[in-house]
Amino acid sequence: MEQNKTENMTFEAAMARLEEIVRALESGNTPLDTSLALFEEGVALVKFCNSRLDHAEQRVKILTVGENGTLVETDMT
Repeated sequence: MEQNKTENMTFEAAMARLEEIVRALESGNTPLDTSLALFEEGVALVKFCNSRLDHAEQRVKILTVGENGTLVETDMT
C-alpha cells in the first residue's frame, strides 16, 4: 500500500482493512500472487497504524497537581 493510499485513511479504517487481509490470508483460498500482494499491503498498514499510535502517544499528556497546587502537564511514559 502506497503512502498516498493511507494518507486520508483513519486508524480505524486501516485496522478494519488489516483484519480483512488477515481473514483472507488465513482462509488459504487466495492464490500465491494475491497472497503476496495482500501481505505487502498488510505490512504497509501495520507501519501506518504504528506511526499513528506513536503520534497519538506523543500527544497524550498527563495532568498532575504540582507542589504549589497548580496543574502540571507531563509527557506520558
